Amino acid sequence: MKPNRTPVTAKAVDFGRPTLVTRTSRWSFRLDVRTAVSCAVLLLLTCAAVVVTLAFGTYEIPLADVVRSLLGGGTGATRTVVVEWRLPRALLAVLLGAALAVSGAIFQSITRNPLGSPDIIGFSSGSYTGALVVLLLTGGGYYQVAAGSLAGGVLAAFVVFVLAYRRGAAQGFRLIIVGIAVSAMLGAFNTWLVLRADIEDAMLSAVWGAGSLNSLGHEQLLPVLGFLALLIPLAAACGPALRALELGDDAAAALGTRTEAVRLVLVVLGVALIALVTAAAGPIAFIALAAPQIARRITRGSSVALLPSAVTGAFLLVLADLVGQRLFAPVQLPVGIVTVSIGGLYFIWLLVREARRT
Repeated sequence: MKPNRTPVTAKAVDFGRPTLVTRTSRWSFRLDVRTAVSCAVLLLLTCAAVVVTLAFGTYEIPLADVVRSLLGGGTGATRTVVVEWRLPRALLAVLLGAALAVSGAIFQSITRNPLGSPDIIGFSSGSYTGALVVLLLTGGGYYQVAAGSLAGGVLAAFVVFVLAYRRGAAQGFRLIIVGIAVSAMLGAFNTWLVLRADIEDAMLSAVWGAGSLNSLGHEQLLPVLGFLALLIPLAAACGPALRALELGDDAAAALGTRTEAVRLVLVVLGVALIALVTAAAGPIAFIALAAPQIARRITRGSSVALLPSAVTGAFLLVLADLVGQRLFAPVQLPVGIVTVSIGGLYFIWLLVREARRT
């Protein structure tokens, strides 16, 4: 007798919130309605923010003409400005924001702490140090800087995990404290590197170190798109194991998860995502910290999830870039300065909230 492979949609289990479950003989899929609707709304808001971003600049273009150009219409001059000049930067804001948020969600899940962001625990600083060393010593291009950024991030992660390792595991709170210390030391080392560099290299490093999407285009868009096409599916495939790790190592092992191997893979993926952003636009702070927690509150989830975090991160970075472009126009602020300014307030609120809970 052949098994029934026709998909069946049913509400078989009460998850406490509207949920659709689809099952066949080989697989099942559960869709949380609130999460799906939240992601769809955030995606629409991101698209709207991108269209607004494309409309403003030295040459202001009506929103209707922007949409017409994106659909292949409009005049040649409008298409050149919208599609050739501005669209790559807007798409980079979407992609890099999603990469930062996914990296933040990975590390916050591993540490089981909302402060366990790569910004806080030193991995971003490690990536910046690696990229800075390559940039100042060799003046390398994108791929050389990306390799240096990845090596620096992995080395920083190794040092932080080794120093935080006690009683068979890297404890979450201890990892955060060690990460803050390592991040501070790397920050001092980065300052020393810049002070020792030639004036032109120092100025270039200072501008790049602020985290900026200015002057980015197709040259950076295509490599970023290619790497994310590899890294994001790998992170998504580790999603079930990530949720198992949030239950604790013993529970995860009881569910069949190889905890140490999965944790190592997730750390490498998280660092690679941060390194990708750092190599393309420099260090951009607080998106990795804030996006997963904002997404969790919007979806009212019990833990951070990768997809809502990615959509939220994309929206936040596009919005921050728009603010950076328009706040003191025609002067354009680096997007990293905008995210630090807004994220600082969020960080203070988060610290106060965690202090009250403990």
